[in-house]
Amino acid sequence: MRPGFRSHLPPRVVTEIAFHFNAPDKLGYVCRFARKALRHGARIVVLGDGATLSRLSPRLWSVSATDFLAHACESDGAQMLAASPVILAEHLQDLPHYDVLVNLTPQVPSGFERFARVVEIVSSGDEMDRQDARARWRDYAARGFSIVRHDLNLKG
Repeated sequence: MRPGFRSHLPPRVVTEIAFHFNAPDKLGYVCRFARKALRHGARIVVLGDGATLSRLSPRLWSVSATDFLAHACESDGAQMLAASPVILAEHLQDLPHYDVLVNLTPQVPSGFERFARVVEIVSSGDEMDRQDARARWRDYAARGFSIVRHDLNLKG
């Protein structure tokens, strides 16, 4: 680019991919992760199938006796989505811009590149979940993304 000229294109987001392995309670970990991310000002989309999101929603409303995480579902309408710090979604299209994508699906989601960070949470006791995670890891690596590994057993 020539000096004095500004590009009309937005800067390209370099997506950070992080795998969090050995979660004993995957949905409980999503709640703790979301609470921590929200305290740091991040806005989060949790991507999953309808059954998983239906189990997650009440847990977000009752993280502790004195704490809850306000959230909306992708079907709640544009105004609610814009106001919610956490969105539970089965699809990524037509969602407002958010910082973090927590992927609870077995595949690499289409459109993940528009997030600054993608978090993959892998169960400690589910071999199929671990196999799916290995396939997603290979997919991200084949696309040229560097991957950060967090072993939750090592963190206690």
